[in-house]
Amino acid sequence: MNAFRQLLGSSGAHPPIGTWISSGSPIVAEAMGCAGFDWGVLDMEHSPLDLMDLVHLLQAVSSTKMLPVVRVPWNDAVVVKRVLDAGASTLLFPFVQDADEARRAIAATRYPPDGMRGMAGINRGSRFGTIANHATTANQNIGAIIQLETPAAIQQLEAIAAVPGVDAIFLGPADLSATMGHVGQPMHPAVLDLMSQGVQRCKAIGKPVGTVGGTPEVVAQYRAAGFDFVAIASDLGLMMRGAQAALAALRTRDTEHVHTLASGTRAEAAY
Repeated sequence: MNAFRQLLGSSGAHPPIGTWISSGSPIVAEAMGCAGFDWGVLDMEHSPLDLMDLVHLLQAVSSTKMLPVVRVPWNDAVVVKRVLDAGASTLLFPFVQDADEARRAIAATRYPPDGMRGMAGINRGSRFGTIANHATTANQNIGAIIQLETPAAIQQLEAIAAVPGVDAIFLGPADLSATMGHVGQPMHPAVLDLMSQGVQRCKAIGKPVGTVGGTPEVVAQYRAAGFDFVAIASDLGLMMRGAQAALAALRTRDTEHVHTLASGTRAEAAY
């Protein structure tokens, strides 16, 4: 049984909370896992990860509760084959536009006769050949999440979700807002409305749906809209926000201290 599929099935009234791992650092990834996130996206699309980097990240988070979801850089069968051989068990496919592209994605994750994944006897995905009957059982243990990032893709939501092997839908607010003409405004009312419609359509067909928000307030809004799993920001985003908040607080105190000293000097001069 795929672990992420299990997580979605057992979450109940508390949607699993994830984050993005964009730093490419195994130490940071491990720390985020230790922080208590339920799942995390190891992002190969928008971070400088090569295959060995991915292996190191998978190793780093394996000792934590955070389940890794690998976002492949594109819907490419060669990349998918190598990522699965490296030990990934749940993949997130970006920018899927229709059911044919979804079928191609799923086929890349399956050994024949169900798909077109190349056979390999000894790799990290099979625990170096020690998983009994790996070639005949692997297909059912691979998870696939399909990311919809344009209005045209969301229009095809039911057809995409109906493709056998699609475990969940993921709505990408950043690209969706851009393709809707609201660049940099993922919380624009028109974007939120389309995402809410997407959630309701997923509910109607019984398909889990997720997304990502930049702040706890945004994530709370998404959860209230009915999303089944939500990520908050990224390792780099959370780090930068914390660093900038600390600097701003210290610089505010420095300014207040200078003002206090200046007021004291003026008071002394008055005497």
